[in-house]
Amino acid sequence: MIIAFYYSAFILSLLFALLYVLIWHKHFDVNFTLIFTLIPVACLGYVLRFTAKCLEGAVFGTQVIYIGGCFLQLFILLSILNLCDIGERAWLRAILYAACACTYLSVLTIGHLDIFYKNLRFHVVGGTGVFNREYGPMHTFFYVIVVLFFIAGISAIIYSLLRKKQIPRTILSMLVMPDVICMLAFFIGRRIVEGMDLVPLAYLLAEVVYLMIAYRVNLYDVSDTVIDSMDMERSVAYISFDFKHRYLGSNEVARQLIPELADTAVDEPFGYKPSQRRIRHYLTHFEENDTENSFIYTKKTAEGNEAEDRIYQVVVNYLYDGHRKRGYLVTFTDDTEKQKYIRLLDNYNEKLQQDVQDKTQHIVEMHDNLIMSLAMMVESRDNSTGGHIKRTSEGVRILIEEITKAGILNLSDEFCRDVIKAAPMHDLGKIAVDDAVLRKPGRFTDEEYGKMKKHAAEGARVIHEILLHTDDNSFKTVAENVAHYHHERWDGSGYPEGLSGEQIPIEARIMAIADVYDALVSKRVYKEAFGFEKADAIITEGMGTQFDPGLAEVYRNARPRLEEFYRNETYHATSGSP
Repeated sequence: MIIAFYYSAFILSLLFALLYVLIWHKHFDVNFTLIFTLIPVACLGYVLRFTAKCLEGAVFGTQVIYIGGCFLQLFILLSILNLCDIGERAWLRAILYAACACTYLSVLTIGHLDIFYKNLRFHVVGGTGVFNREYGPMHTFFYVIVVLFFIAGISAIIYSLLRKKQIPRTILSMLVMPDVICMLAFFIGRRIVEGMDLVPLAYLLAEVVYLMIAYRVNLYDVSDTVIDSMDMERSVAYISFDFKHRYLGSNEVARQLIPELADTAVDEPFGYKPSQRRIRHYLTHFEENDTENSFIYTKKTAEGNEAEDRIYQVVVNYLYDGHRKRGYLVTFTDDTEKQKYIRLLDNYNEKLQQDVQDKTQHIVEMHDNLIMSLAMMVESRDNSTGGHIKRTSEGVRILIEEITKAGILNLSDEFCRDVIKAAPMHDLGKIAVDDAVLRKPGRFTDEEYGKMKKHAAEGARVIHEILLHTDDNSFKTVAENVAHYHHERWDGSGYPEGLSGEQIPIEARIMAIADVYDALVSKRVYKEAFGFEKADAIITEGMGTQFDPGLAEVYRNARPRLEEFYRNETYHATSGSP
């Protein structure tokens, strides 16, 4: 009868653990899982002890029982603190665990030392092993720990009932039961039924209660249920990044919205590929002003049917781990119907809208002329780069046309136009360079060169301020990248960031070839113009170190047009044709 009870308790504990596995959710408290793991182990220990035929078997069964006895009360306490939203310090958890571990280590000395049990005796009565022993000092310590854990758990529950209105009363009421039941079984279980330990029954009742708690607990966690609901309804896409703009992950909705994410490796730097540029702009803008975190993202159809385009509201927020900021979370919510409704209303004001567009175009043209005038003004301060803006802009145009003709980079027409339009702005940062350095009639010292190198980052800053409120975000990004990174090198030895390879935006890699080519074939105060052959040798040798080797073929195809352009430049009449 007694052995059948222990076998039944063990089998039921396994069934309850199986039920827990079936309802398990990724947001469950880990202490729940530990409780449902240890209870079957402890129940197995009772089977082993009461079916033992020798003292060694009874000792082993007892040691298995105390795996649960020493640690279950700790995990019950930690689950109570977690459900009551009472934070405990890591060092306190470590101390509590160490106390339980020390107690169990003393259990392992049974049969060898007298610190937990002493005067061991074993005999079989009616087919059931009877294990007689006296308690040692560590057993008393074990009782003290159990009582302290019980008091702490009940105190946390009472405190939450009185002071924490957001903790579910149903959960608090259920939490009392397993704690009280286990305590009663520990101290008076053997006195109720002669020769039978009721602790396994208490464990089973505790499992039932924790199954009920586990089934309901996630309903009260608003953050988890909202996220799960959004995932199930597939209504929101989200992508996460760390503070270094490395890709951390995304949900399936995001990968369908932006297919390139499926080929993006976790921890890969994000934002340097053309398809990623817009999202990187969102992150950069949020870093500069985290109160302006809302953007519009349009997903165009492959057929180009504007009526079928989807419009998304994009929101950038911090990614939290507990209370710590660990990165950024970008969410996309389908806002198509609202945006199309707004467009419908706008159609009723078509004439006014056309007027606004005309005025806007005029402003854009004035804006572009202002930028070009600023670039020309900067160039007029530099006595070594006369005509540099015009020549490098044409060089970029020639390279872009060859890229488009070869079709090797699959660049959009809009992007190509943006790069050509941004080329004259690449040296705007020289506006911040002191005249004594900028107009020096000779080579720079190391200190002067260090000051000159600052023009790249300064140029990106100036362009960002000039284009801060522009609606053309793609052009803004391209222009900033051209100014910021056109002195980076493929091998990572450039400036200002020391980027390498494909980390360097493609627009800056194109600009670098045009910029260096002009510097080689043009006369400067510190050198004469190089001949085309020598310039070609330098550029070709730099492919793979200074320049993107993927652009080598583009440069070779563009070389005849570049040479023809420079031969026709009027400045050669005075400087000597190379």
